[in-house]
Amino acid sequence: MITLHHLNKSRSKRIIWLLEELELEYEIKPYLRDSVSFLAPPELKSIHPLGKSPVIEDDGLIISESGAITDYLIEKYGKGKLAPKRGTNAYVEYSQWLHFAEGSAMLPLLLKLFVAKDGCETNFLAGYADAETLKILTYFNQSLEGKTYLVDEQLTGADIMMSMIVETLVNNGSIETFPNLARYAKQLASHEAFQKADQVEAKFS
Repeated sequence: MITLHHLNKSRSKRIIWLLEELELEYEIKPYLRDSVSFLAPPELKSIHPLGKSPVIEDDGLIISESGAITDYLIEKYGKGKLAPKRGTNAYVEYSQWLHFAEGSAMLPLLLKLFVAKDGCETNFLAGYADAETLKILTYFNQSLEGKTYLVDEQLTGADIMMSMIVETLVNNGSIETFPNLARYAKQLASHEAFQKADQVEAKFS
């Protein structure tokens, strides 16, 4: 059985969604953030040296990084679901979004979070984070013009990976600034497995 090492209020929530979407049997080992520092507990380092989540265990493998986990689970258990066929143009597009989620997209959002938590005036960082975030979200919003999903008009791992960006906007109240993303957010939330992941994740918050 697959084991997901899950940290509350973290990016591992989308791995719960993926596991539910693939209808896989899994168990969750939950970890709670420190109430003051909001950092992951040291116990996670016993699973992976970086002490971060998500991490899964499957067939003796320990796999970290959301994109790698998503790729692994879909490749091994997807049976043609949640990813275009390899070697197609659609797969190239899918792969770009899969990596975009943790590459270009996440950094400016994290920078904004860190600036806000630090609370001090910055000479450069706050303005840079705001400008990059707007650029990333404008691109994401434009990419969904006239589309239901990111690739091939069907739910894929790319949508599951990008759902964290969408959820961040929903939580901070800025999703309506981007009409295509607001519509996309409702589409993602309409999936039964998404709703189940919400319920599962809530048990460990």
